[in-house]
Amino acid sequence: MQLNPRQQEAVRAIAGPVLVLAGAGSGKTRVITEKIAYLITKCDYQARHIAAVTFTNKAAREMKDRVGKTLGRQYTRGLTVSTFHTLGLNIIRKEVTRLNMKPGFSLFDDQDSFALLKALTEDELDGDKTLLKQLQHQISNWKNAMLQPDQALAQASLPDEQLFAEFYRRYQQNMRACNALDFDDLILLPTLLLSQNQEARERWQKKFRYLLVDEYQDTNTSQYQLVKLLVGERGRFTVVGDDDQSIYSWRGAQPQNLALLQKDFPNLQVVKLEQNYRSHGRILKAANILIENNPHVFEKKLFSEMEYGVPLRVIYGRNEEHEADRVVAEIVRRRFLERTPYSHFALLYRGNHQARVFEKAMLTNRIPYRITGGQSFFARAEVKDIMAYLRLLVNPTDDTALIRIINIPKRGIGPGTVERIGDLANELHISLLEAAQHQALKTRMGSREYQSVQYFTHLISQTARRCDHREEAPSALYDLIRTIGYEEWLYESSPSVSAAEMRYKNINELIRWVTEMLKGDDDHEPLDLEQAVAKLCLRDMLSRNEEDEQGDQVQLMTLHASKGLEFPHVFMVGMEEGLLPHQSSVDDNMVEEERRLAYVGITRAQQSLTFTMARERRQYGDVVKPEPSRFLYELPVDDLEWEDQKVVTEETKEATRESGMEMLRNALKK
Repeated sequence: MQLNPRQQEAVRAIAGPVLVLAGAGSGKTRVITEKIAYLITKCDYQARHIAAVTFTNKAAREMKDRVGKTLGRQYTRGLTVSTFHTLGLNIIRKEVTRLNMKPGFSLFDDQDSFALLKALTEDELDGDKTLLKQLQHQISNWKNAMLQPDQALAQASLPDEQLFAEFYRRYQQNMRACNALDFDDLILLPTLLLSQNQEARERWQKKFRYLLVDEYQDTNTSQYQLVKLLVGERGRFTVVGDDDQSIYSWRGAQPQNLALLQKDFPNLQVVKLEQNYRSHGRILKAANILIENNPHVFEKKLFSEMEYGVPLRVIYGRNEEHEADRVVAEIVRRRFLERTPYSHFALLYRGNHQARVFEKAMLTNRIPYRITGGQSFFARAEVKDIMAYLRLLVNPTDDTALIRIINIPKRGIGPGTVERIGDLANELHISLLEAAQHQALKTRMGSREYQSVQYFTHLISQTARRCDHREEAPSALYDLIRTIGYEEWLYESSPSVSAAEMRYKNINELIRWVTEMLKGDDDHEPLDLEQAVAKLCLRDMLSRNEEDEQGDQVQLMTLHASKGLEFPHVFMVGMEEGLLPHQSSVDDNMVEEERRLAYVGITRAQQSLTFTMARERRQYGDVVKPEPSRFLYELPVDDLEWEDQKVVTEETKEATRESGMEMLRNALKK
């Protein structure tokens, strides 16, 4: 398929800064990949001097694959296609000495950061989960706004803000001592380095002579600054975005960064992609009219050359269970009458809690489904804990693993103790485990803490020696879990007995896998523990990638997770005030972002779009009668069919429909 005139204009504009305003379904990924090909084949750019940045690993993989197919692998060698955070990580690794860090630094995920903050604030916050989540979010916001702890403290006026800023100082001090970084540091540190160090800035600007940024409306302050520092005064870049699809303000995204571009780069060329290749005309008309209710810096209107299509529908259930039954009935009917594959249907909802009742209806009717965004086995906290023990047993220099489990279960080794171990490791340029075993540590802490640390290191060393003998390794691992009292700790720290049992079952499953790998079978050679752990780490990475693989299943996901996807038939469920727009967003005066979320949902649909709601819904033990979402009233009247406008005929057909559904189900089971 040829590029349309606007797409061609976007591809060929290379002399200065370019903003491509790409509406939903307008072929933006194709524009980016074609532009990379154009830069290499027609403009004498070498692949190693081009960087394309996006927000998810999946999007980066897809972009890299497309460029490879367009150009051939030989032309794309050295090309950088990555997420913002991977780009930041690569810069940090290359500049590690300038950042006064040791190579082999640890990377903290959300769980690791939360655990550290909990330990650091035990006296003041007493493990209050809500306050800890607020603190974690606030620290993330400070880092995204490029504020260091002393700056946050200087800006804090209220006592609560001052306390949080003090916790931020403690957190950063501890992270520095442990040679650890969190997710936000991957953007903050490169941005600060490039802004303060001219030599480093010029080196990276020389490396990346052309920069492309996808989903630009999702950038936060530090990401925008990083882009500015990388492109420099030359301003050779293309950013692609859509202010109408900015739905991530809760994680710092600022759609106003699109407007800032015009201010910072007065010669900015703006190209609008308004032709949609995804949806029927009626769906686009509804989306355009809905989003017109939001203020805009840049005006744009999607259009399609496809057919106008069927009306959008609003259907009701008596309650949430009946709402789910109605959706299932629609899917079964289309499957039976039109032979529509299950994978052509998507259910989109505002919050994950809404999925449960739809899952139940799918299971009851034997309809295969897949929930996007479910937690993988290896993402569970208890699995990550035991994996960290395994990693440390086979690799004593794995500092990230040690930091995670040195005080899990609790053994009197707090963050202050870990900080002192970290300081010694930095001074002697050794691993944390070596520092924990070093004689010099004895003078740096109280005898009780020192004994706790020695007990831990002895336990690791002793278990590692036993694991050197393959046949003894399984019993050594079970002994380790018993000795540290992990099962008892699960029962103390889990919200319920059944949750603790489920978590311990996951641990047994993990050790069973290890045992099987150590023993081997007819098809597999026996492995040693190091090989088994490496295989499990790889399985962890693959399990994350497998989330992209799909069979013939109905797709269930949040509206946030649906961004960038498309489906022939979409159900937007729970179209009610309080659900969409969400009540907390109404209270916080964030209705514009909720409208953008509804717009994203509508523009996922290719052929048909059905809104559903319940006449009654259980909420916190009460039964409420919800109002239809205000967004339904903002859609064009002529294009929307409300079921209750023909309620009399529906009631007379109720019995017929139920019996008809039963016949369809029976026919499908045969």
